[in-house]
Amino acid sequence: MSIDKLAIWTVYENPSDYPDMYVARLWEIGGRSAIAATGQLMVEKRLFKLRQRLRKLGLFCMPRQDDDDPVIVETWM
Repeated sequence: MSIDKLAIWTVYENPSDYPDMYVARLWEIGGRSAIAATGQLMVEKRLFKLRQRLRKLGLFCMPRQDDDDPVIVETWM
């Protein structure tokens, strides 16, 4: 990840490509608000395990918004 980009991990519950799993996908926001998926992800069977991994990175959890896709659990920055 470039130093001039904001990293955001979005946590999903039961996405179509990983059924019955929790997945955190890394997104980057760069200049001019360009948002890009990085292809980096974490996969866990239990949400608390995924949260532990994200906390170890020193990230802060933000709850999902009402207009988020239903599979989104939360976002970490």
